[in-house]
Amino acid sequence: MADSASLQFVSPYAFEAMQKVDVARLAALSDPELRLLLPCLVRMALCAPADQSNAWAQDKKLILRLLSGVEAVNSIVALLSVDFHALEQDARKEQQLRHKAGGSNGESILVSQLQHGLTLEFEHSDPLRRLRLALSELLAIINKVADSNGEFFLKSSELFESPVYLEEVADVLCILQAELPSLLPIIEVAEALLHVRNGEWFLCLLVANVPDSFSEVCRGLIKNGERQDEESVGGRRRTEALRQLCQMNPSQALNIRAMVVEECHLPGLGVALTLDYKPDMADEAVSPLVSYVSGLLLGTNGKVRTWFSMFIRNGQQRKRESSSVLWQMRRQLLLELVAILPRSRSTHVPNDSDMDTESSSGYSGLREEHVVKASALLRLYCALMGIAGLRPTDEEAEQLLQLMTSRPPATPAGVRFVSLSFCKLLAFPTLVSTPEQEQLMVMWLSWMIKEEEYFESAAGVSASFGEMLLLVAMYFHSNQLSAIIELVCSTLGMKIAIKPSSLSKMKTIFTQEIFTEQVVTAHAVRVAVTNNLSANITGFLPIHCIYQLLRSRAFTKHKVSIKDWIFRQLCETTTPLHTQLLPLIDVYINSILTPASKTNPEATNQPITEQEILNVFQGLAGGDGGKVRSQYTITTQLLILYYILSYEEALLANTKTLALMQKKPKSYSPALMDQIPIKHLIRQAQGLQQELGGLHSALLRLLATNYPHLCMVEDWIGEEEVTGTLPLLRKMLLTSSSCKYSQTQLREAFQNVLSVGPRLLRILEHLTLLSAGDLIPYAEALTASMGLLLEDGVSRRILQTVNKLWMVLNTVMPRKLWVMTVNALQPSVKLLRQQRYTQNDLMVDPLIVLRCDSRVFRCPPLMDITLHMLNGYLLASKAYLNAHLKETAEFERQAQTVSNLGLGGQPDTPEVTREELKNALLAAQDSAAVQILLEVCLPSPQEELQLGGGGGADSLLRSVQSAPGIPMRKQVGDAGTGRGAQGEREAEGGLLSDLREVQCLICCMLHQMFIADPNIAKLVHFQGYPQALLPLTVAGIPSMHICLDFIPELLAQPQLEKQIFAIQLLSHLCTQYALPKSLSVARLAISVMGTLLTVLTRTKRFAFFMPTLPCLVSFCKAFPPLFDDVMSLLVQVGQVSAADVSTKARDIDPLIARLQYLREKPQEIPLSVSKNSLRKRSAEELGGADPDVQLCYQIEATFMNIISSSTQAL
Repeated sequence: MADSASLQFVSPYAFEAMQKVDVARLAALSDPELRLLLPCLVRMALCAPADQSNAWAQDKKLILRLLSGVEAVNSIVALLSVDFHALEQDARKEQQLRHKAGGSNGESILVSQLQHGLTLEFEHSDPLRRLRLALSELLAIINKVADSNGEFFLKSSELFESPVYLEEVADVLCILQAELPSLLPIIEVAEALLHVRNGEWFLCLLVANVPDSFSEVCRGLIKNGERQDEESVGGRRRTEALRQLCQMNPSQALNIRAMVVEECHLPGLGVALTLDYKPDMADEAVSPLVSYVSGLLLGTNGKVRTWFSMFIRNGQQRKRESSSVLWQMRRQLLLELVAILPRSRSTHVPNDSDMDTESSSGYSGLREEHVVKASALLRLYCALMGIAGLRPTDEEAEQLLQLMTSRPPATPAGVRFVSLSFCKLLAFPTLVSTPEQEQLMVMWLSWMIKEEEYFESAAGVSASFGEMLLLVAMYFHSNQLSAIIELVCSTLGMKIAIKPSSLSKMKTIFTQEIFTEQVVTAHAVRVAVTNNLSANITGFLPIHCIYQLLRSRAFTKHKVSIKDWIFRQLCETTTPLHTQLLPLIDVYINSILTPASKTNPEATNQPITEQEILNVFQGLAGGDGGKVRSQYTITTQLLILYYILSYEEALLANTKTLALMQKKPKSYSPALMDQIPIKHLIRQAQGLQQELGGLHSALLRLLATNYPHLCMVEDWIGEEEVTGTLPLLRKMLLTSSSCKYSQTQLREAFQNVLSVGPRLLRILEHLTLLSAGDLIPYAEALTASMGLLLEDGVSRRILQTVNKLWMVLNTVMPRKLWVMTVNALQPSVKLLRQQRYTQNDLMVDPLIVLRCDSRVFRCPPLMDITLHMLNGYLLASKAYLNAHLKETAEFERQAQTVSNLGLGGQPDTPEVTREELKNALLAAQDSAAVQILLEVCLPSPQEELQLGGGGGADSLLRSVQSAPGIPMRKQVGDAGTGRGAQGEREAEGGLLSDLREVQCLICCMLHQMFIADPNIAKLVHFQGYPQALLPLTVAGIPSMHICLDFIPELLAQPQLEKQIFAIQLLSHLCTQYALPKSLSVARLAISVMGTLLTVLTRTKRFAFFMPTLPCLVSFCKAFPPLFDDVMSLLVQVGQVSAADVSTKARDIDPLIARLQYLREKPQEIPLSVSKNSLRKRSAEELGGADPDVQLCYQIEATFMNIISSSTQAL
């Protein structure tokens, strides 16, 4: 728009005066400046104001005085005297007429036929006709714009082009828009003015006379603008007009620029406004242009990024023009870049002697105040070239290389600048095109290697560019070009498309000239570890380099030991956990177990020693003297624990591979594992899950695999009770003035438990207020004295408190606690022999737990502890045997193969045999534990007398039937109430006895074992156990119903005692679980009994039917539909038995006839008479009768019991 360059525009000073209606400032304007604002000022002076204040009245007088000396005011007053209402009506009629005529320039209502040209008509016309001429011309342009469908045109109009009448036309235009705003919306007028010459000048005058419309006009022009403004003449004219508007009102320039970005229109305008912007206080760090363009290309809005990138790409396709906004931007950026370059920089390559002279003119350093600006410029050029596709000119490339190879001061910003420069070299290697430039780059890289250590110490940063150099060198050696590209993009903070083929030159330089692989590994070990490594330390650290070198097996290849470095780094960690630590440990473990190549199986790294691991958990630092250092952080301890568990798991997983290579790495000793408080560490990790990232879940996975006894569900539930709200309230009650007790006082109180029971209870109650960690020092004193609690007269409350304290300790030190407890509860004979069991002994033979003092089996609180330990050691034994099997299988098979070489016909022992043997051993352990526990449930002779003097089976059955379900535990008594008083309650035959409570605990554990592995239940019942326990097991173990699945198989066994046990078990199950499945199995049992009747000999028949006939009563009681089948069976058994009796010429009652009568008419027999006669006969005759006679009477008794139960049911 050079056509309006000679015209005078409204100055920012004048526009601000109009905006604020500052009369004093208006009065200070020159006549030419005031002339441009006359339309608004005249209207302001003549129109009735809304503001009736005295202040405005005074200002209005000043305005009138100001206008009184201006001649042009009269013409404007004349324009305002016109009837605008009539004018508007004529204008609307003309619009309708043009609409009907299709927009053709036909007859006009506003303007009659012109005799002369438009300019002459305007000159000779009165004010009304001037208004009509301008309005007609403006409406024609507006209509044409509306019909152009976005295509730009330039309307030739004498009225808007004659320099003589521009001011008068501007006056008419301003008056028309002000008086006819509905006919001439200011946005439409602004759009129309873009299509005439001098349009931007008219637009600025129009907006200056209506200053409130500035934002509205600008937004409308931007919204209707092109997406790429430099592509068309219309776009450039629109940009220039908006640029002139912003020059008139510079305070709104940044807001207009924000509108441009918001609408994604006119990108050149945004750049132009930035170039025009002159901030009041210049920021020396980063220029507005760098900030603006960087924000567009590196922001999060992808739409904006694509829009501006297209502007850059399209701008490069046109010839270089000085008027192009893009070239103006590039020139400004280049000027800023050159301004911060070190003085006297050139592409001169110094010789070796120049390397040491830092003051060399070719290598003067970058000034500290320019470092941040240089970094911002580098990132901007990276974005322009990588995202927007900018192709730098030779001059730009030369100056960029000069900046990139300059040497900043040793500050954090300097470290950042070097990292960015290095990544830019990798991202755009085409910047280095000549041999001189390549040599310059090599010299600069050598300087980086030399100065890296100094920069890191002087700048005080943990992440220096030295690690990045190492990392890139490692990637080049392992040909991981995609990793280099990812590294470059993450450092620059932008996604750039880099072709791997473009890195070939840099790869050659790195691998052959600067960093050979041996140099990389040797240098990496000497790099200092990162102090207090955590996720808060960003950037590329030594740990990244070591990780990549471990992955590429560079250390083992060149026989460089890395173990000490890794251990030091693990010891220098804190929360939040750095994400690279776990992958580092995993790849380190892999390098220990797996050789770098099959040809060299010894090429592995060394594992961390046991002493170093012990130092971490004992607070001793490795090194000379072993002096005590500050406590290792919980992060270090958890990482070492993760290392040990992962190492052991990987060792088992790689046994086959290691066996093939005849290599067997050493595993860590059980003694070491016993000294690591695994559960305590896991519990601490649970409270730090947010800071530890994935470490807690990884430890839980390893624990569940290798230490299942530390992951029991009961323990997790118990921990919730220990860490819940109630314990927290108790701890709040523990004031600082509370009495403290030592371990010695606790031991002394235990030694005199019978005499000083209240004192011991007071100490124990105090200990319950302590946290689990604070309770650890008392563990040994507590467990060592447990045997003393087995004496008669010890308070039940003391026992329960000890149980509670033991469970709390179990949450932090279960393995050590279990070993101490097992040794403390040994019988007195073993204690005298000083036989001490170890953790390994108990894992090999878990049944040692049950070889305790027999009094434990009648002490419920201690029995609860014993069962908990037994459950844990059974799980530990499974894991131990599985690990042992994996550990030895491949090596034994390898040895077997070697020993069998040359011996034909001797196949290897199949692996399945070892697995079966292991499963058989585990099954034997579990079943033995169950059998021992069931035996514990049997009452002793004294207890049988207390329960009622009858047989064990009857007494247990009566107890269970009288209280179906799990009985309540005995209430806690007073501190002084001893167990001697409990004997009196037990003598009453009630359920509140130690025996009953122990039975409940055992049944609960057996229930869990049967649920965990139903095969245990099957094995135990195939082995059998005393029939007296059946009422207890069926009623007390809820999972006993699973026995219904295998009772048919048990009935099919050839042993008579197993068949008898199956029928007895089934009779109790039918009573407890009257289910359809029970009914079908009962039918099968009756059928089996009928079949056996026909095949058993006389002796076996007596042995089988005497114990099983009473079971038929339970069948009928549970399932009345079985009455007929049972009666038929009883009659058959009676017939066979009576036939045997008759062969001996024995005269007994007509049994068969009586049985048939009872079967047909049971209701006619008086129940009491039948029972009395049966009881009398049993007492007098049954004892001396032979087996067949006894069986006959047993049949009759069974008949009577069935009839009795059915009659009672009715």
